[in-house]
Amino acid sequence: MKVSIFDVAKKSGLSVVTVSRVLNNATTVREKNRQKVLQAMKELDYHPNAAARSLAKGKTGVIGLILTTLQDSFLDDVVQHVSSQLKDYGYYLTLTVVNYPAEEGHGMDLIQEERVDGLLILSAVNDEQYVAELQKRNIPSVLIDNQMEQSQVPSVQVDNFKGGYEATRHLVDLGHKRIAHIQGPSYFLSAVNRERGFMKALNEAGLMPFAVEPGEFSISSGYAAARRWIEAGELPDAVFASDDYTAIGAINALIEAGYKVPEDVSVIGYDDQLISSQLRPRLSTVRQPSEQLARTAVDILMKQVNGDGSYKPEPVVFTFQPQILLRESTIPRHTSLSH
Repeated sequence: MKVSIFDVAKKSGLSVVTVSRVLNNATTVREKNRQKVLQAMKELDYHPNAAARSLAKGKTGVIGLILTTLQDSFLDDVVQHVSSQLKDYGYYLTLTVVNYPAEEGHGMDLIQEERVDGLLILSAVNDEQYVAELQKRNIPSVLIDNQMEQSQVPSVQVDNFKGGYEATRHLVDLGHKRIAHIQGPSYFLSAVNRERGFMKALNEAGLMPFAVEPGEFSISSGYAAARRWIEAGELPDAVFASDDYTAIGAINALIEAGYKVPEDVSVIGYDDQLISSQLRPRLSTVRQPSEQLARTAVDILMKQVNGDGSYKPEPVVFTFQPQILLRESTIPRHTSLSH
C-alpha cells in the first residue's frame, strides 16, 4: 500500500500541515519537529509526489533548454554543465531539440503551456520569437550564444569576433599570404562575427582573402569548398574554417587529393570539438569556455526564478573570451610547398 502524507503525520505525531511545511522547506517549522518528520519519512520510505509539491509551491521544479542539435560536443558540454549547476539549485533540466529551418517555431509549447519555471535558449536560430513569447508570459529566461545583436533578456556569449581575429592572426603571423575562410551559416551571429574577425585580421596585414566560401558548420561543406580549390588547381596557403567539422571536411578533401596538411595547407578550426585533438594531424582550433557560459547563464536565471517577482534583470550581455589552441595542423609558410 502506498504511503501518504497522512501516514507520515501519524508516524511523527504531528499535523498534516506541519508535514506539508517541512516538505516545502518552510522556515517556520521548529527544528525538533522537522527532524521528527524527516525521521518518519525515512522509516516509512516516503517519497513526496513531485507533481503535488509543484502544485502546492506554484512551480514545476524544471528548467527548460532549447537547442538546435545534440550532435556537437561543445553544445553537449554546455548542456552537461547546465544540468550539473541546476542540480545544485534543486532543479531538473528538460531539453527540446529544434531543427532549423524545417521546424521553425517548434518548442513554443514548452513556453505556452508553462511547463517550466525558466528557460535557457542555447544557440537557437529563432530566439527572437522565443523571447517575445517568454516576455508575454513573464517566464524567466537567458540566451546562450544568442543570435540577436540587441536582446530584451540577459545573454551570455563568447567573443566570436576576437576568436575569428585571433585564428586568422595566427595564420598571418606564420607568414601565410593566401588565406581562405569557409563560412558558417549566416543566420548564426557567431558565424558572422567569426568572419568579421577574419576580415579584420587580413585588413590589418594588408591582405585580401584568397577565398570566402559558403559553409554550414558541417564536414560536407568543408569538403565541398576544398574540392572547388583542388579542381580549379589553385590552393590557399592556409584556411580558417568556421568550425572544426568544416575544417575536418577540408582536410579530408586535401588528403584525398594527395596534398598534405599542414605541409601544403595549414588549417585551423573553431570550437575545440572532442575529435579535434584525436585527428592526425591534431587540429589547431579556438576553444569556447563552456563551463563559464553554463554557470553564468544558470546563476542569472535562478536569480529570476527564485526571486519574489520584483527582480527584473537588465538585458545585459555577458561576454567571455575564447582561447586559441595551437596543435599540429598549422605551420609557418616557409615549410609549405608552393602551389
